[in-house]
Amino acid sequence: MEALNVINIGTDRINSLLNVVLQYGATVVLKLVIAAFLWIFGRWLIGVLVRMVQRSLTRQRFDPTVLRYVGSFITVTLNIILVIAILSYCGIETTSFAALLAAVGLAIGMAWSGLLANLAAGGFIIVLRPFKVGDAITAAGVTGTVVEIGLFVTSINTADNVLNLVGNNKIFADTIINYSSNDFRRVELTATLPDTTDEHAAISRLKDQVSGLPNVMSNPSVDIHLAAATAGTITLAVRPYCHNDHYASVYCQTVEVIRALMRDLSIKKA
Repeated sequence: MEALNVINIGTDRINSLLNVVLQYGATVVLKLVIAAFLWIFGRWLIGVLVRMVQRSLTRQRFDPTVLRYVGSFITVTLNIILVIAILSYCGIETTSFAALLAAVGLAIGMAWSGLLANLAAGGFIIVLRPFKVGDAITAAGVTGTVVEIGLFVTSINTADNVLNLVGNNKIFADTIINYSSNDFRRVELTATLPDTTDEHAAISRLKDQVSGLPNVMSNPSVDIHLAAATAGTITLAVRPYCHNDHYASVYCQTVEVIRALMRDLSIKKA
């Protein structure tokens, strides 16, 4: 009889536990399903809003630098709001969560001060505009074309097609050389010739041939002059001007012209 009572008590407890699980489990599962739906829908809605803002800024002729930075900032901010809203729906106290988030943010800020410095530097780059997406620059020891200015890093693609991710603070604290800031630039080359060379004839030949190269500007005109002279050689400075997009081709073609002159002089000397 006593054993039967123990079995009945155990059965009652199991039934009570099952009732509790069924009562609250269904509610928890339902909330998790709705939370998952809210997350998916919220992420989709954030993407739509960001695209709308970027299209609006595009119509107002904002450059891609601002578009990408603003898009990243809005995405991060709205995702944080979405997470807090979902937690609030699930019954988690968001006030304490916000305080916890602030404390975690402070701890992260103290531990990763460089990360916050990169974030601040990114904002300064956007506001002060020392360069923009598509510009050819040298900064923090990297030379290449700016692909993207992010919240924390700037993406620079080098001439050999290697992507470099450089911290914004490192760039902002360094000297920035922007090759795309002006409409055109000067190609700096030299031609070292034997001291027996008639420099006037060499200058005339180089000026005629370099001026006739494709994409070399006529105004400013090609600048060629005697830059140095030693006991055995003379050095001519060869400086054509071209638009930024044509720099590489003008550089290589000018080198070919100089090489042809040096080859002809060596043949005559022989």
